[in-house]
Amino acid sequence: MGSTSVGGAESRRKASATSTRRTELLAIAARLFARRGYSQTTVRDIADEAGILSGSLYHHFDSKEAMLTEILRQFMDDLRTQFAVIVEESTSPQEALEGLIRDTFARIDATPDEVALYQNEAGLFMTASEFGFVADASIEIATVWRGVLDSGRESGDFRPDLDTGLVYRFIRDAVWSTVRWYQPGGRLHHEAVADQYISMLRSGLLVSPASRSE
Repeated sequence: MGSTSVGGAESRRKASATSTRRTELLAIAARLFARRGYSQTTVRDIADEAGILSGSLYHHFDSKEAMLTEILRQFMDDLRTQFAVIVEESTSPQEALEGLIRDTFARIDATPDEVALYQNEAGLFMTASEFGFVADASIEIATVWRGVLDSGRESGDFRPDLDTGLVYRFIRDAVWSTVRWYQPGGRLHHEAVADQYISMLRSGLLVSPASRSE
């Protein structure tokens, strides 16, 4: 009984170590893919950054494509799940929209490499059949955001004269593109950036004539 328990504990320890190493390797791959580009990054590049031989990398992953797939599936699944939860738990379209924006900025802060990869390699994901799950998830996410905007128009929370599709693209591009300049740990915390963006959406950028004359 004692030897069985010891053997089981050792197996769990090895499995945990393997899982941790895989996570570390995926983080390295995500960083290199985001900064150098997926096609410009080789298995050797990833292995060198990890301090291992290229052959050792294949003990954990079948290919560079397998690494990218795992990174993207985890990222897209988390994104899709959390966005759905935010909308479900919100009491109004305005609360839902602001929640989606805040969560996106939090992700840019916490996982900038994954976000940058998702943004930079959009052309690859839209054309390569093996990454069709990314396109499918993106459509589902867009549907969630546009549903919030449509609900806001119907409830009177949002202006009825603006096209929902155009508003969605405006917000999407304005928010996600900040990954190109936002610095985690820098002068502006992601919550402060979210506050500024939400403030501009609520009130607009231009000062009203009444406020200007005060």
